[in-house]
Formats: sequence, structure tokens, C-alpha cells
Amino acid sequence: MKTSVFTSVLLVLLTLISCNSEPSLQKYFVENTDNKNFIALDVSPSILNLEKAKLSAAQTEALNSFDKMNILAFKANDKNKAEFETERTKVNAILKNPKYQQLMKFGSGKEGASISYVGTDENIEEFVIFANRKENGFAVVRVLGKNMNPNNIMTLMSVLQQSKINMDQLKPLEQLIKK
Repeated sequence: MKTSVFTSVLLVLLTLISCNSEPSLQKYFVENTDNKNFIALDVSPSILNLEKAKLSAAQTEALNSFDKMNILAFKANDKNKAEFETERTKVNAILKNPKYQQLMKFGSGKEGASISYVGTDENIEEFVIFANRKENGFAVVRVLGKNMNPNNIMTLMSVLQQSKINMDQLKPLEQLIKK
């Protein structure tokens, strides 16, 4: 009897210890997906509408390293300015975690954009683009993949120029851009 009680207590403690309460972008996305002030989208590589037979080996490798893109956008208006500031502060705090390594930053802290990544230089798991503007709101874009590296990203950018992007997947973002 003592052994089963001890085992049960040990399992409960291990479960509690393994739960990470540290904020992450993934948790932030999940928590805000149903919030009326947010627009959430998951975009697959099929949005690019590419003829795979015409791609080079490097382009195919770059495309295969890309799994999906998650977009979470906050649409600012006169009624939700306080919530906009609160949510923007939360995202900035998450991105200050050392696991998000900043590559570039444009503009000021109040308006602008930043690009960060998770992983190592040669094995990037996630790229994060965070753009915000007081008048429109902000957007957080997570580009997820396997074995992504800077060369793959640059190649993917060139592939994007040749693609015939399926705009239907991006329709929900139109209301954020319109002002």
C-alpha cells in the first residue's frame, strides 16, 4: 500500500514539475485564437501554388523544410487601445526570452517589426516575424519547419517571387489591412 501511495505522489510531482508555465508564442496563439480582437490563420505550403517539377533541387529542399505558417493578428480600433497595448507588451515580453534570437529590427519599439528565430544557425525550427503599428494593430507570424537554415530561407524567398499565391487563404487578413 505504501509503495502505491509513494508511486502516485511521485507521478503527480513529476507531472507538476514537467508542466512549463513559462509563456511561449505557441501558448499565446492558443489562448487568443478565439478572442474577437484577433484574427488567427494557419497557412500551409500549398498557398504558393508552385509547379514542383520546375523547381531546382535547392528550391525543393527549401520548400520541404517549410511546414506551415501561423498568423495571429490583433486589429486595433478606438475601443480596444488599452487591450492593444497590453497584448503588444505580452508579445514583446515573450520575444525577449533568450530562446528567440533576434536577427533584425526595424523602426522603434512602438511601431516597427522584428525578425527572430528559434534553434541554431544551421537548424532553425521557427522564424518569428512581429510587426506592429498603432493605427492598425499587430501581427505575429510563426514560420515553422524542419532543418530550416538561412540558405533555405533565402531560397524560399526567391521561390515566393515565382509563386501564384492563393489569396483565399489570406482573406481574413484583409480587414486588418483596410483602414
